[in-house]
Amino acid sequence: MDGVLGFLFLFCLLLLLPFPASSLPMCTDLRAPAIQKTPLAFCPYNGKVCCDSAKDLELRKNFVAMNISDSGCATLVKSILCATCDQYAADLFGIESSLRPVPILCNSSLPTTTNFCSTLWTACQNTSILNSPFAPSLQGSGGGVPQNSTSTKLTDLWQSQTDFCQSFGGAPDNNSLCFNGHPVFLNDTGTQVPPHGMCLEKLDGGQYINLAPHPDGSQRVFLSSQAGKIWLATVPEQGSGESLGLDESNPFVDLSDQVHLDTSFGMLGMAFHPDFGSNGRFFASFNCDKVTSPACSGRCSCNSDVNCDPAKLSTSNGAQPCRYQSVIGEFSANGTASNPSMATNAKPLEVRRIFTMGLPSTADHGGQILFGPQDGYLYLMMGEGGIKGDPYGFAQSKKSLLGKILRLDVDNIPSPEEISDLGLWGNYSIPADNPYAKDNDSEPEIWALGLRNPWRCSFDFERPSYFLCADVGLNTYEEVDLITKGGNYGWSLYEGPLPYNANASAANATDLIFPVLGYTHSDVNKNLGSAAISGGYFYRSTTDPCLYGSYLYGDLYSSAIWAAAETPITSGNFTTTSIPFSCATDSPMACNSVPNSRLAALEYIFSFGEDNRKDVFILASSGVYRIVSPSRCNFTCAKETNVTTVSRPPVPSPTSQSKKSIEPHKELVLFLLSLLLLGGAML
Repeated sequence: MDGVLGFLFLFCLLLLLPFPASSLPMCTDLRAPAIQKTPLAFCPYNGKVCCDSAKDLELRKNFVAMNISDSGCATLVKSILCATCDQYAADLFGIESSLRPVPILCNSSLPTTTNFCSTLWTACQNTSILNSPFAPSLQGSGGGVPQNSTSTKLTDLWQSQTDFCQSFGGAPDNNSLCFNGHPVFLNDTGTQVPPHGMCLEKLDGGQYINLAPHPDGSQRVFLSSQAGKIWLATVPEQGSGESLGLDESNPFVDLSDQVHLDTSFGMLGMAFHPDFGSNGRFFASFNCDKVTSPACSGRCSCNSDVNCDPAKLSTSNGAQPCRYQSVIGEFSANGTASNPSMATNAKPLEVRRIFTMGLPSTADHGGQILFGPQDGYLYLMMGEGGIKGDPYGFAQSKKSLLGKILRLDVDNIPSPEEISDLGLWGNYSIPADNPYAKDNDSEPEIWALGLRNPWRCSFDFERPSYFLCADVGLNTYEEVDLITKGGNYGWSLYEGPLPYNANASAANATDLIFPVLGYTHSDVNKNLGSAAISGGYFYRSTTDPCLYGSYLYGDLYSSAIWAAAETPITSGNFTTTSIPFSCATDSPMACNSVPNSRLAALEYIFSFGEDNRKDVFILASSGVYRIVSPSRCNFTCAKETNVTTVSRPPVPSPTSQSKKSIEPHKELVLFLLSLLLLGGAML
């Protein structure tokens, strides 16, 4: 009972924390707003907008067809029609619930807020509006006239202003935007005070490159190595003094005999189906060698569609024409326990090959996979192939899957005949709302393009529309991109915000989306002159309230970590601060930290992870670290209470697992050799 009460207290405290709005500059089709070459003629929007000239003309025709005689009413209705061009149209029209016929109209009695809904009613209540967007049948709300009515006035359609504004209005608050007749402008809510420091505890001495929470919601996580092994571990309570509950000698599954391991090759991603507890499905993203593995056979990404001839690729620049493949295999935990959630081992037999593609070179091929938290589709982060500077333009070509984020439906598997007819790269189908699903001149798997080597992407737990992805640079710049549907992130025309090749000046920069965060190599490592970014997470744990809402990311070489705050909230604009960190004196395992030396503690940052309690982990070459209460390192956080001492509910553990201090896996030495490849220094 004490554990339950503690959990309820923790949950209530979480509700008291400031939840930022879900808004983000985004259009109703989930694309990012863009600067148009030709200014809009009808709608009074400029800068980044969600309409092009064709949409602007369509809105004008719709407005003319309404035949509104009163000029005051006409002006207001025009502004409502044009709201679809606003860069915040997705939030105004409520795409997270169901798309509305008109934006949420500001409807508040606050003296500082325009009651736009009331203004609209007063101006238009007795004015005829043909094809009225305010008909109750469109809104699906009661309080109006029958759906088959031919009435066109608001007073005919609605019984009162109150009924009308209850249906179409909304009060501005911290969780939504509303339309007041003008383009949305976010008030600067002030700069978030950077945290004084971040406290870590070391839970394990092993080296891993992926951490994923167990889909059953328990306090267990999966960890994987580059060599191809996955372990199931129990995460201890904070302050317990215990390390990870993990038995190195008993992996959950061992796929190492299927994985080609060498420098930047290996098993680079894993993902567990959202319904793993009932279907037992999980997926591994790895590389194979077709010379040694008969099952390693797929189409070459260097092909005639992208004007690339594998026979002409030179091995002198690192090219290995499609000997090595990027694959996604599906595996199952079914049959190893009474239900998949209780399984402590899985079969290493591949159920089906989801995806196979031959690589043009030996580097920069991403490999992370994850499921979208809202759509349930599988996202694959694919690098541009590793030939220096991307001379074939793979990342910019919509006929190539290289340099892209792909979005696949692995729940609806077509027949072999359909796969062949559709020209797919494996056993999956194409989500109908993929940006190029109906474009015969583009690969339908593409969700976003123009990336070099995406290394760790994540969705914000509270705001799934925030999909941030770190992209490793080549010579100069490391970046974090805010990924949107169909977004083009510039490589190899640009490296971050910097022109990379001669074609950059001639490129249509209005179609490119530049990083929201980033740094130059010299910023973090003046001695080596090199860097490689590792993407992280929005911090959503209650453990360190001063980090709450910050996006955390790091640099592999220098072991630097940053906390980025969005200012103003919901703007998509970020300011970042390098954050000092230290190791708790009561850490379960000694951190070997040295004052003022971050590198001594972590050595190299491979990746970040997040468990079901939203605690964030750092996967480093020196071990596994968890962010804990700042007071454990004598850092000051005014928001910190004794919440971390509240007992948490017990978590299920199918079996007791031996706890063992793991020596660094020998195969991860190869990963250290690949650091130069990640940073681009060898290509």
